[in-house]
Formats: sequence, structure tokens, C-alpha cells
Amino acid sequence: MSASNTNDKGRPEPIETMKGASKKHRKKPVDSKKTDLVEKVQETSTPTPEPTPTYATAKPEPIDIKKAQDIIFAPNVGPQTDFLAASEQEVLYGGAAGGGKSYAMVADPVRYFNNPQSRGLLVRRSTEELRELISVSKQLYPKAIPGIKFMERDKTWVAPSGATLWMSYLDRDDDVMRYQGQAFNWIGLDELTQWPSPFAWNYMRSRLRATSSSKLPLYMRATTNPGGPGHFWVKKTFIDPAPSNTSFSATDEHGEVIQWPKGHTRAGEPLFKRRFIPANLFNNPYLAEDGMYEANLLSMPEHQRRQLLEGDWSISEGAAFSEFNPKVHVVEPYDIPHNWAKFRACDYGYGSMTAVLWFAVSPSEQIVIYRELYVNKTTASDLADMIIEIEKGERIRYGVLDSSLWHNRGDTGPSLAEQMILKGCRWRPSDRSKGSRIAGKNELHRRLQVDEFTEEPRLVFFNTCRNLVTELPALPLDKNNPEDVDTKSPIDHGYDALRYGLMTRPRSSLWDYDPNNQRSGFQAADQTFGY
Repeated sequence: MSASNTNDKGRPEPIETMKGASKKHRKKPVDSKKTDLVEKVQETSTPTPEPTPTYATAKPEPIDIKKAQDIIFAPNVGPQTDFLAASEQEVLYGGAAGGGKSYAMVADPVRYFNNPQSRGLLVRRSTEELRELISVSKQLYPKAIPGIKFMERDKTWVAPSGATLWMSYLDRDDDVMRYQGQAFNWIGLDELTQWPSPFAWNYMRSRLRATSSSKLPLYMRATTNPGGPGHFWVKKTFIDPAPSNTSFSATDEHGEVIQWPKGHTRAGEPLFKRRFIPANLFNNPYLAEDGMYEANLLSMPEHQRRQLLEGDWSISEGAAFSEFNPKVHVVEPYDIPHNWAKFRACDYGYGSMTAVLWFAVSPSEQIVIYRELYVNKTTASDLADMIIEIEKGERIRYGVLDSSLWHNRGDTGPSLAEQMILKGCRWRPSDRSKGSRIAGKNELHRRLQVDEFTEEPRLVFFNTCRNLVTELPALPLDKNNPEDVDTKSPIDHGYDALRYGLMTRPRSSLWDYDPNNQRSGFQAADQTFGY
């Protein structure tokens, strides 16, 4: 492979498609019989980490037939080309089905095969799933790199230069020990949402190393569709932080930008960049032109169709609230009228997460979630101070708090609820009677419906409530009890607070609230609950 196909920055130039080529070279690259469309990937060894152009609007130019005879892989102009040219350290490619994910993933490391110090790793969740990638690689690599050999026993490609690409699996978190002590300059994880947690992804980042003499960039690449057990964490890592196809600073699990450590010359600067490059069926002309693949996707159930055809990340497979639709239920913030009833609800946890939600009730009985507060490792007393500060100038009719926080603590002092009440942050206990969880879930289903008279949903969320609108559509059902959500899910804190609030039978304040009387609407004080 010649370096003539690279620019002065070392990155691949936009690659021409097969417009004008013979029928032989216009077959679709979707199986082992359709490899004529594959173009040699440029073997540059040192792409520089700086922003790359977007090719989504580029128009492919025709190439002559003679030149087409040398083509092994031709990335589609647009997302597939963007992926191969991306300079961010971590890039996720895909979104919908049919975008050419497997071919793009296998083609990406080829550019380093002429560097003897290149060490790559391409991973799937299981050995069975790995076979697909091995099959694609056997179609491409021998034609692109003459003399390259595949070591069947080790599942490793060895280029004539000495560069290697290890194709392996990572089923359980414990399997990361297979790679302990290893170092790679390129790591790819195919179908990323198949990993239920970010543990494997984060651990493999620690294997990303290269010698200073090699001058190789350090890249992690991933492909996936929406859905799967890891839908939520992948969405939180790559989809939510920034608009699609936008480079952004990588963040940790708490949403904080990952920075160079103290003592380093670059201390405080973002450590590396991420990017999500969406693709769908219509970015792949070799599948789109057929029509059959699209028809198959259209025939699927709604949530699968939205995921695979539209690349919709707002809904996950097995979601407890599949009717949630951000286009319907998420609105731009507006000023809440003074005569709307307001209240709050809280699910407290020191070691996990505390979620506080603020509710407003319109005259038509529509409930608006207009504010959220998510904190962790915060004492009950400090939380009370935070809430009081946030609510300055507001009239909050009541607050509802997890009833377990009223547990008698005996001689150790007041309960957590009492600690907050003594601070002036008043609460009443949530309903945790037998059957309350199921009733709360059913009430949320009812509220997510569109009212037949007002033609408006009975429940909406301000788009500033980012955590809640992200978690709610990803909340899974309990596999053993489909009538309830998965209580072991790490993302149920906002849902629990929402459920507590909805089960207080909130009503519009037009009937019992006088804006001129601050005490109006409150019940007689109770020393236990603060009301």
C-alpha cells in the first residue's frame, strides 16, 4: 500500500466511491461473495490528533474503471469515511443497522500494518460473535497486505512488517485479566452495548500504550446499535454529552471532564476527546438501493424499528417505559405560573445517588417536572441546606421522602428525615405499603399517555432535567417480575423519586391555593413530618 493516498497531515484523504465502475465492482459488500468493493486502506502510520473534516455532505466523484480494478475496500462517503479519518482517541460508530459497521471496524487498523511496532486488539463479547469479524478480515487483509498471515491458534494477524492484530473475546469482567501486562496502540470493541457495564471499556483504556519511538497514535474504536444490556452507559458516555459527529472532552461516570493529573505539565487540561459518528441504512447505498433490508426493519415491533432503522437512542430493548418519547414528553423550560401547585419528592442515598425532583401541576392537571437535583455522598443535613437554598422565593406545598428515612434510630439521635425537618426542609413519608411499587409504576404509565381531551401528555419534563430524561427510557424491567422495574438497576433513583411524587395524588392548586396567603394549602403542622 502506497503512502500516496495520504495528505500532509498523515490522515487518509476522502476515498472515492464506485460511481461509474463496472457491475462487477458495484456489488454490495455485505457477505463473503461481495468483496470486490473493498479498497486498499491507506497505510499511514502517524495520523495527527487534530480535528478532521466531516464528509457527510461530500459528493463522490467518479473514478475510471482501470483504477477500480485495484480496489479492495471503498468506504462510503459520509459516516464510514468520517470514522476511518477520525482523530479522537475514543470514537463510537453506528447507531442503526446496515451502516457498514463491521467492515469499517476491520478496515480501520490496516493503516498501521506497515509499522513493525503496531500492536492492535479487536474484541467481541464471545468467541462465537468473533467469527463474523474474522470472516470479514479474511476477505480484506490478504488482498490489502500481501504476505500477511493469520495464526489460527492465537487468532492473530501478523503482517510482513511484524505488526500484529489480535482478535479475541471478553465475555465477563474477569476476562480483562487476559490482557494484563499487554500494550496496544489500537483497540476495537465491536457491538459495545453487549457489555452490561463500562468496566471492560475503561479497563482496556489502561492497555492503550505505545513506545515513544513508534510515534503511533493511541486509539480506541467501537461500533454498536442502540439497545442491549449496556445501552444506558454507552448512551451516557458517547451520545448524551454532545451532538452527533461533534468532538468533545471525555467525561467520567459523574459527568466530570477527565483531566491530566496534578504534577503534569498539562495538569487541568482535558485528557482526551471522544466522538459519536452516527450511521444508518441510508448511508450504505449497497443495502439501501435493494429495499428488502429496509422492508424487514419496517416490519419489526416499534421499539426495535426505532432502534435499528432510525438509530433512536431514546428507547432501549426491555425498557420499562417504552412509551416515553422525548419528542412528546420533553419540553423547553418556561416560567411556571404562580398559581400552580408545586411540590418535591426525594429518593435519598449517601453511598449511591440522591435524586430530588420538583413538580408543578397545571389547571388541566398536567404534571410538569421542572427541576432536578442529583448528588452523591451528601449528608441529609447538607441536602436540606441545598434544597432550602434552591427553593428561595418559591412556595412549595409539600415534600415527599422515602419513608425508610423515618426509621427509629433510638439513642443515636434523630432519623435522617428528622434531621432535614429540623433544618426547615419539610417532608411527609412516601407510600411504601405492599403493592405501592406496582401502583406507582402503573401511575407513571398512565401519566405518560396523551389526554384525550387536552391532546397533551399528562406528564412532561423540562429538558434541563437531563439525568431523569436519560434514565427513564433506559430503565429495564425486572426479568423475574415484568410488572416492576429492575430494583437492582443503578439508574432507578430518579424513577423512585418520580414514583413517590406521583403517588401523592397531586392536584391543581386553583381550588385551594391563594397566592396572597403563603400558608394557604398547607395542613396543620405535625412534629413528625414537619406538616
